[in-house]
Parts: sequence; structure tokens; C-alpha cells
Amino acid sequence: MTIEANSVPQRVLITGATGFVGGALVKSLSDDLRYLPIAVMRSKIRAAMHNAPTVYIADLSSTTDWSGALKGCALVIHAAARVHVMNETASDALAEFRKVNVAGTIRLARQAAEAGVRRFVFISSVKVNGECTDGGRPFSADDLPAPSDPYGLSKQEAEDALRCVSAETGMEVVIIRPTLVYGPGVKANFRSMMGWLKKGVPLPFGAIHNKRSLVSIDNLVSLITVCLSHPRAADQVFLSSDGVDLSTTELLKKTAAALGVRSRLIPVPARLLTICAIVAGRRSLSQRLCGSLQVDIRKNQTVLGWLPPVAIDDALKRTANEFLGRD
Repeated sequence: MTIEANSVPQRVLITGATGFVGGALVKSLSDDLRYLPIAVMRSKIRAAMHNAPTVYIADLSSTTDWSGALKGCALVIHAAARVHVMNETASDALAEFRKVNVAGTIRLARQAAEAGVRRFVFISSVKVNGECTDGGRPFSADDLPAPSDPYGLSKQEAEDALRCVSAETGMEVVIIRPTLVYGPGVKANFRSMMGWLKKGVPLPFGAIHNKRSLVSIDNLVSLITVCLSHPRAADQVFLSSDGVDLSTTELLKKTAAALGVRSRLIPVPARLLTICAIVAGRRSLSQRLCGSLQVDIRKNQTVLGWLPPVAIDDALKRTANEFLGRD
């Protein structure tokens, strides 16, 4: 795209700027002459984000004052959230998720509309669609929501609330539901998986024939960036993936190859793994390892003309290189 010399970059407020997705967005948009990202951070202790202007918001709730942060912003990307956690400790998890993910989002959206923000891009979750597609039909963006945990339900409620704000104010809303996001700097289970593979730990996942969608951080950022400006993105829902679905076994083999090691996978039947996980009280873990979760992203191409620009093997190689300290 050609940028005219006298064009003024549009200010984009990015919440969750110190997170995995938010940080990648700040970095990418800092290099895009069309935009001036404004990074929202919760603590002044954190370092500046890629030379982007920063604002400090202590919390995300129904009483947060966003007026100063939103001044002059034409666009908002809302990536901050109370995220899904494996070992929830709150006595009422849904209430805790609602405080941040629903009430906090509504507060930001209403103040954004009052400040004249034209478009609000909400980073939701595939958990709004559900937890699995073991019936063989991938989720589509226009399926009826079927969340099954407090996090997914809070994200659905936030989406519904945003549609109401949009209808009342005219502010455009775009909803993006990512699948599992990976890439350079990824943490949690994906990084642990790379650690096991690098050490040569034998893993009992050599005979799993499920299918799961995942999305590299580069492809997700590409989709979000398109949704900032594409006229047909307004008031739409999009799912995100790399466009290639892998079994757990295939993912482990590809990741091992990217790391330059041999995968040591023992072909334990998926049914036996599932039974063992249930007995151990880890049913949700068995679902993620042995169950399927696929998404259909054809709508992205039909509506936006968007296809994932980064191939999954290249994305895994970049992820592995960062893990190995080669970047």
C-alpha cells in the first residue's frame, strides 16, 4: 500500500500490550506507517514497547477511566483479558471472568464510542464456539456459540455486549476468535512441549489421529491488521488458524524437525491415554491432546481476501529458533 507523504497515522489503542498477542501487535504496527500504536500497560515498571507511546491503566473493570488513553484514537484493539487458567482457584470463577472480560470490556467500548473511535477489534476466543469438533465438522464463524467453561462464556457475553454497544452508538465492532496461538516467545504448554522434545524425552503420543487448528502469531497479527481497515470486516466475526490442521502426533514431529532433533514418540492408543487422564482427574488435558478442534477460515478469504501469509513449517521454524536462542 502506498502511503502519501502528508498522511497522518491513525492512533490505535492496544490493550494487553505486554501480553503475547498484544506485544506482537505493538511491534508490527510500529513498523506500519498507517498506524501509531498506543500501548496500554498495567505497570510503569515494564519497559517501553518498541518505542510506541504508552499509557498506564491499573485495572480492567466497570469503573476504569479510559478517557485519557482514548484521546485522538480512531481504532481500538482489545486484547487484554482475564485468561483461561488450568487450575482455577476462585470460588466463583465465572464472576471473576465477568468482572474483567465482560464489565471491563463494556466500559472500554462505551468510552471508546464516546471518544469517537471508529472501529473496535475484539480478540475473543475459539472457546466461544466450543471445546471440540470430534464430530468431524469444523467450527465456522457463524455457528451458534456453545461455550462450556466460565472463560468461554465470559467471552461470549462480551461479544454480545459489544454488538449492543455497536447498535446503540454506530461504532464498528470486529470479533476475532483465535485458536491456539504459538510463535517466537510463546510460553506455557507449547514451550514446555519444545523443552521435552529438545531433551529427547519419550512421549506417549505417537498414535493420535485427531485434528487441531492452531495459528502462528504472525498470521494472527496479519488478520487483525487487515480487520483494522477492511470495509467489509465491520460487524463481522472471524476465526483464525494457519489453514492447516494437524494431529498431536504430527505437531510433535514437525516441531521436533524444526528444533533439529528426532522425536521419540511411543504409539500408545489414544483411547488408553484418555482413560488414564480421566482416572488421574485430567479429562480436559486428554481432550486437548487427543480430541479434535478444527476451524473453517474460508470466510476470511471470501469476505476479506485474506489467506495466512506464513506457512506452518516456517512459523514452527521461527518459533524453534527463538527457543534455541538463534534469533
